[in-house]
Amino acid sequence: MKTLDQFDIKGRSALVTGAASGIGLAYAECMAEAGAKVTLTDIDAEGAAREAQRLVNEGYEARFGVCDVSKLDQVAKVFDDHVHAYGGCDIVFANAGLDVGNGFWTPEGNRNPDGQLDVYDPDRWYKSIGINLTGAFHTVREASRVMKANKQRRGGSIVITSSNAAEVNEAIVGVPYMAAKAGVKHFMRHAAYELAAYGIRVNAIAPGPFVTNIGDGWVKKNPAAKAAWDELVPVGRMAETYQIKPLALLLASDAGSYMTGAHVMIDGGMQLGPVKPLND
Repeated sequence: MKTLDQFDIKGRSALVTGAASGIGLAYAECMAEAGAKVTLTDIDAEGAAREAQRLVNEGYEARFGVCDVSKLDQVAKVFDDHVHAYGGCDIVFANAGLDVGNGFWTPEGNRNPDGQLDVYDPDRWYKSIGINLTGAFHTVREASRVMKANKQRRGGSIVITSSNAAEVNEAIVGVPYMAAKAGVKHFMRHAAYELAAYGIRVNAIAPGPFVTNIGDGWVKKNPAAKAAWDELVPVGRMAETYQIKPLALLLASDAGSYMTGAHVMIDGGMQLGPVKPLND
């Protein structure tokens, strides 16, 4: 098979959670641009509908669904609706996530009073685990259900959004987010192990610092915070969401057919440790 042919996903269908903005929207755009039929799901109904319509206006096949991934019944419904619309499900991005608060250190180098463990709001913990970890479980559960049930379209690709926070400690990231993403990494490996016999591949993309709306878009709103992040990244800058698309297509397509259980870092070298650029 020729190299570029392995990236062809024309005629397949993809469902993306958390697709109204940020990395999830980049995944949905990537799938549509590569020829797949896409369902964009999000708790933000207006945003998901707007972006799905934009893709339709650009000539792609897309639809939207409303889904809080912490609620299993809502996840099951968007999958059932997707299968009804497209006849099956080939690709799933379990992407929905959120950061509920900063860590114990600010990007500017100060202690963050409400990020300390002894005063940390437990409701933040419950919410983060519910969306970032339990939501991933719900999504993979329903993805495996519909993929296993469709004998005519054996197999599929599931990609979970993890984080470089699953691999390294980051003082400026909230503790429940790091714990949830570490759980996502190990859950992904278990799911890959179990589902390999059904031809279903499960991998995770672990982004580092991307400019998105996570944390209420605080990086976009705070130039000083972005500049501080840029200094921490070995390549010298935060990433834009379009830069994740080639990796997403690799894992979704037959180009990644021998990849399962992989936790793929895309973080500008952050796992190597924070650095500051030379001043020469």
